[in-house]
Amino acid sequence: MAAPLTIRLHAGDNVIVARMDILPGTKVEGEVAAATRVPPGHKILTRGVRKGEALRKYNQIIGFATDDLAAGTHVHTHNCVMGDFERDYAFCADARPTESIVPAATFQGYRRADGSPRGWRAATRNYLGIVTTVNCSAATSRMIARHIEPLLAQYPNIDGVVPLTHGGGCGMAASGLEMDVLRRTLAGYTRHPNMAAVVVLGLGCETNQIAGLMNAESLKEGPKLIPMAIQDEGGVSKTVMRAVGFLKELLPEANNVTREPIPAGELILALQCGGSDGYSGISANPALGAAVDLLVRHGGTAVLSETPEIYGAEHLLTRRAVSRDVGEKIVERIRWWEEHCARAGGEMNNNPSPGNKAGGLTTILEKSLGAVAKGGTTNLVDVYKYAEPITAKGFVYMDSPGYDPVSATGQVAGGANVLCFTTGRGSVFGCKPTPSLKLATNTSLYRRMTDDIDINCGTIVDGEETIEENGRRIFELILATASGQKTKSEALGIGDDEFEPWKIGATM
Repeated sequence: MAAPLTIRLHAGDNVIVARMDILPGTKVEGEVAAATRVPPGHKILTRGVRKGEALRKYNQIIGFATDDLAAGTHVHTHNCVMGDFERDYAFCADARPTESIVPAATFQGYRRADGSPRGWRAATRNYLGIVTTVNCSAATSRMIARHIEPLLAQYPNIDGVVPLTHGGGCGMAASGLEMDVLRRTLAGYTRHPNMAAVVVLGLGCETNQIAGLMNAESLKEGPKLIPMAIQDEGGVSKTVMRAVGFLKELLPEANNVTREPIPAGELILALQCGGSDGYSGISANPALGAAVDLLVRHGGTAVLSETPEIYGAEHLLTRRAVSRDVGEKIVERIRWWEEHCARAGGEMNNNPSPGNKAGGLTTILEKSLGAVAKGGTTNLVDVYKYAEPITAKGFVYMDSPGYDPVSATGQVAGGANVLCFTTGRGSVFGCKPTPSLKLATNTSLYRRMTDDIDINCGTIVDGEETIEENGRRIFELILATASGQKTKSEALGIGDDEFEPWKIGATM
């Protein structure tokens, strides 16, 4: 039996979503016919509305009509706009006990020794890292990596060497929010369990001094962490020689690791979406949410981020908060972003992007409602600052910009050891040292970019799978990836250049 032409998400909606290209005059629901051509993923009005009336999808407001609109109208940016309305935060109203799954699933990971009371954290990969304090040491870090990479053929258990370069570290305030965020991010990668050893590399005269970073973040020099400043070492060549010597000595020990069964509760899953389309909130995002529910029930952690992309849907999170304090943290972050955008002369609805709109998304309200679905249905147990270490078990939130590389950088710095990235337009994201899985919202994208996409969620749109069935496949792929199975981005070598700490302040 062929799938219907359109998708109705809720009985209370006044729009439906096109599964395919719909021509003028085609009946889409009952006697309602499309008035014009409607592209796949775009919306069609199912009953007439007055100017200023709310347009609803997911039984939530996604915008307001700019004119009187008849049934069958293509609803998009030309006739649907943002507007103010009250959100009912209803703190904790939907919080419910989470039923655990026993026995918990396991994956084949590494137990990485650390300074915690327990003595170890779970690693899913085994990398060497070069963490730069400033852009001025970026080229040198890449030279070091190029000298080490040919040697790794002898050490099959080492996944690679990652030079983490960025555009900051100087020309910025010596203290305050931006410096705190940068140092927290660099320290998160330095102590990440997927790093076997790290060189912290600076120039020597930058604002973000190595000593300041080490002191602020309680990093200790030791056998697997060596700080180096190019000026102190006598220049680039001498720095490269010393760093290469340090890392070469560590190669046999770094290679001497064995995967072993580890409970799925040790996974911290980062949730991302990029290049979203009209199907994102229908297929890939809710399917990932179903996988998140399974992970949480197995004792694990999942972290949702991108605060500008939950705008207008934050009330769905506050209702799931385990306490009013946790819910209020979300609201406080929304208010901060509103003020932040106003100071910069912008607005929250600058998002969605042109690609999002071409794929059927109209307002940030619509995009946010779909994006929040990645977080599943379990309780929101904590809210973290950008790049703050994640310690809670369950579904959590981390404040970040909506720009994918910046957001994912914060999540990985917080300890995420696997990442899932949903896309409708076709993102090609990697984020070493954490493996990144790509989830397609539609079958056309999956077939077109099969070398880049790990799993097809378009089967939900096609009527071939339920959200729960697809979510189970995603969960199983997460476990396989954590156990060492390479993602498509890893097979292509992507992930060296996506490290992008959040730059908040002025460049001076």
